[in-house]
Amino acid sequence: MLNNMPDFDARKLRKTVLEMAYAGSTVHIACAFSIIEILAVLYRSHLNLGDSSINSPDRDFLVLSKGHGVMAQYACMRELGWLTDKDIFNYFGDGTLLKGLSDGHVPGLEVTSGSLGHGLSVGVGLALSAKRKGTAQRCFAIVGDGELNEGPIWEAMLFAAHFELSNLLVIVDANGFQAMGRVDEVMRLESLSDKFRSFGFETRDIDGHDETLLSRTIDDLRKIDSKAPRAIIARTVKGRGISFMENDNRWHYTRLSPETYADAIKELDVKGSA
Repeated sequence: MLNNMPDFDARKLRKTVLEMAYAGSTVHIACAFSIIEILAVLYRSHLNLGDSSINSPDRDFLVLSKGHGVMAQYACMRELGWLTDKDIFNYFGDGTLLKGLSDGHVPGLEVTSGSLGHGLSVGVGLALSAKRKGTAQRCFAIVGDGELNEGPIWEAMLFAAHFELSNLLVIVDANGFQAMGRVDEVMRLESLSDKFRSFGFETRDIDGHDETLLSRTIDDLRKIDSKAPRAIIARTVKGRGISFMENDNRWHYTRLSPETYADAIKELDVKGSA
């Protein structure tokens, strides 16, 4: 683990997401907010970033399979110094490299995951490669609960269990929504924990916004003497952190106006001074 790692403050990361979304007049704010704490914990305490350079060959792998939440990852990359303020405020502007979905051509991102369901397969391949090469690298793959509707997710899970990829941790951002409605209305998936366990995963079901619990659970799963892949069902709130966005699926595709941007920034500032 690196020394002097930035302290990834969830409120600050959410503010960066708002700045990007407003600058670029883009969507997918709420689905970025539900994974803020997950990414903060991973970057702060669990991802081995090698020599800290953006293309370090020894780094652990972070696969954002729910690629539409990529602004949350960009916010973390800003804290690492991998992105500049210019990158943030020129989001979706002329000449920017940053896309609205995770893109493997962007340094620091592992996978192009605009088409949901495929990122986990890439993560499984990275974990298998690390295992066969005998490296200590781990792969962390973040998937959405709505994304679990896709068949390739379950094929990747079967593969991971068969090849005993204990260096793989799948984190499900279980915020209860997908693009067009509640997950339970579109395609019932529960019990997710039972399903993952039946596919051979060491599985825990926890509050995905409790950073202390997240970090402890990741540590506990790593310490288990088992060849099985690991999974965390992280129960989250879509739009977490901004009261008028929480559990309101309109914010999957709604753009910020000057008024809603100001209101959201003010709410974060008030929380920061409390």
